[in-house]
Amino acid sequence: MFSMFCKHILNYKFYILCGCVNPPANVALSGVAVQSSVWDSSFHPYQPIDGISDPVMTRGSCTATKREQSPWWRLDMRGPYNISLIEVVRRTDCCITESDGAEICIGNSLENNGNNNPRCGVIHITSAVTMVFNCSQMTGRYVNIFLPGAGKTLQLFTAFVHFSADCRTYLKCHS
Repeated sequence: MFSMFCKHILNYKFYILCGCVNPPANVALSGVAVQSSVWDSSFHPYQPIDGISDPVMTRGSCTATKREQSPWWRLDMRGPYNISLIEVVRRTDCCITESDGAEICIGNSLENNGNNNPRCGVIHITSAVTMVFNCSQMTGRYVNIFLPGAGKTLQLFTAFVHFSADCRTYLKCHS
């Protein structure tokens, strides 16, 4: 049986995988992001995939849509991947429940802006700043996060999309 352990060194997260040598890669870093609208000129769709996990709006690592019907954010990974897990970091400085109920979808279709692809999970705001969704090797080119309903604003701070070609089991560790 594999021995599991966790470490935090200089605030870097380490993934301990069962039977794997390398952690799953974050394919979001090389992707292209778009969204349904932009709150203002300081919020760009690419900011949640810059690799920085800062949950404070004014520090520039986030995006937000205008208040609208079912706002969405989409990552094009430029090819299909088997997605192991998705990490989403929520806002901590204000308005933490704005994205409650947002759905995370993975697939190859752009029908309905990609929001009709199979669902990996639903964001339910808790005390956790980082939320981890096990996507069980769902395959797709696109990752969508959309918030169904009228008069909604989608706020997204960090999105990590991890894939692993050889690994099916992993453990996310927190200190």
